[in-house]
Amino acid sequence: MQYKLHRIYDDNGPQGYRVLIDKLWPRGISKQDAALDDWWKSFAPSDNLREWFGHDADKWDEFRKEYLHQLSEQKKEIKECLADVNQGTLVILYGAKDDKHTHARVFQEYLEKLNH
Repeated sequence: MQYKLHRIYDDNGPQGYRVLIDKLWPRGISKQDAALDDWWKSFAPSDNLREWFGHDADKWDEFRKEYLHQLSEQKKEIKECLADVNQGTLVILYGAKDDKHTHARVFQEYLEKLNH
């Protein structure tokens, strides 16, 4: 399976099974326009972690480490959701403006390690 990241606000996203990985619904996006196959909000960072991080790049390394830990505690549930996805491409959608310091990138990293 391939994993592709795409900001939900940007046009021309990759084709595949589209999953929103944010806990909060992105402002200004209708459910029709989102064209999601699923919304995996339970795999988004905890509220405490998300609020502490606040998209502060200086906190990135610590945020990444803690979020990977949170994901590891949900390994069984993540594998169950992945089993529902046909082999092909999983499009991981997120709303953050900073595409280098987004939890979606950490989620993709976790999935890639999980399947190897």
